[in-house]
Amino acid sequence: MKSLRSKELVKGVERVATRSLLRAVGLTDVDFDKPFIAVVNSWNEIVPGHKHLREISEAVKVGVHEAGGVAFEFNTIAVCDGMLQGHEGMRYSLPSRDLIADSIEVVVEAHRFDGMILICSCDKIVPGMLMAAARLNIPSIVVTGGPMLPGRFKDVNNVTLSDLRVFIGAVLSGKLTHEDLEEVERLTCPTLGSCSMMGTANTMSALAEALGMTLPTCSTIHAVDKRKYLIAKESGRRIVELVKEDVKAREIMTREAFENAIRVLMAVGGSLNAVMHLIAIAKESNIKLDLNDFDEISRDTPWIAAMKPSGPYTLKDLDEAGGIPAVMKVLKPKLNLDVLTVSGRKLRDIVDNAKVLREDVIRPLSNPY
Repeated sequence: MKSLRSKELVKGVERVATRSLLRAVGLTDVDFDKPFIAVVNSWNEIVPGHKHLREISEAVKVGVHEAGGVAFEFNTIAVCDGMLQGHEGMRYSLPSRDLIADSIEVVVEAHRFDGMILICSCDKIVPGMLMAAARLNIPSIVVTGGPMLPGRFKDVNNVTLSDLRVFIGAVLSGKLTHEDLEEVERLTCPTLGSCSMMGTANTMSALAEALGMTLPTCSTIHAVDKRKYLIAKESGRRIVELVKEDVKAREIMTREAFENAIRVLMAVGGSLNAVMHLIAIAKESNIKLDLNDFDEISRDTPWIAAMKPSGPYTLKDLDEAGGIPAVMKVLKPKLNLDVLTVSGRKLRDIVDNAKVLREDVIRPLSNPY
């Protein structure tokens, strides 16, 4: 293991005060020789994509401790774009992204953490955390909170938040009753998690995976699925290994990785907001990315997965089809396969082991949407 940043806090006679303070939060002699891992959590009680993140954080910390690290959790902010629309609150959405990146930088740099796990969901939080990872350039892993399950209304079992606009129009045109609309309102968001369509939240979660910053399949595992807690625990173990291997965030988020992420964005018909977010993350990585890159890659990338609001399928369907590894398997001829991921595996290995389990959801290149 290379020299740990945390040793600046704990080594030497002159650090006696710092060690004393750390003993106050529960550290013992053996802990001073372990990697210090920041567990950055965006938990709060008003955003459905974030209310369950305390439990995910607990799983992460178990993994960190099992692997021989010391986990220290702290929080940053999160706002819900779905609640902010149509009033003054929307002015605070994009600025929150940069506040998130700044707040993480302050705590991680001030306390000299050796690595960090970033626990996030929803529109501006995922890119804000990726910006922080690129800016700080220490070993980092993202654990996304996962989508919510789709709702069910009468004989329609894949209702998402984006469908509510259609139902509102149906009421205004007399095709649906107000009572039906009230029932839809009650049924559309049945669980915790990010909204179940390919909006900005799930787009950015998918692109975090496509960049190589999550363990494989993390982005489409749903918030209520036990696999989410298993992959959180495994991510906790893996971050300690990344610190030992001294694999930094910018070694994962390379120019080639960004090109892969743009291809995935185009292939799943992801949110337009991803353009500004990927450019911002790339800037923090000292990589030049502009609109021409998106234009060029889009002209050579077919649309192969039709997710709501652009198609009939939800994130549950995409997860059942094999998730982002399956999407990238179809895109294999067009990807940079030798990029490294936080799993320690090259993308080539992940893609080779992926399977497309539903070709109605993820179509082959020969039959795109």
